[in-house]
Amino acid sequence: MKKLMVVVLAMLVMFALAGSAFAVGGGKTVEFQTTGGKVVFDGQIHAKAKCNDCHPKLFPMKKGGPAITMKDMEAGKGCGACHDGTKAFALKDCAKCHKK
Repeated sequence: MKKLMVVVLAMLVMFALAGSAFAVGGGKTVEFQTTGGKVVFDGQIHAKAKCNDCHPKLFPMKKGGPAITMKDMEAGKGCGACHDGTKAFALKDCAKCHKK
């Protein structure tokens, strides 16, 4: 019985850690098509942040959430929560995110 509990506990830990394998980690990128061009989220640059710094309070955990506008970000929502010119570069530096 004790052996079974150890196996079950080990499996639970494996499943818990497997979730992070699906995240955008260092060296990976996610691209979003916007009216202002392609926006690139670089996991390497954001590697110092923890997933729960942004998810789910700023961004949903799954694809297909509501679009976030520059107006929203300027109001401190989405990327604008950090990209305020103090914590991270300001939103006015368009070319850092919007790629042609």
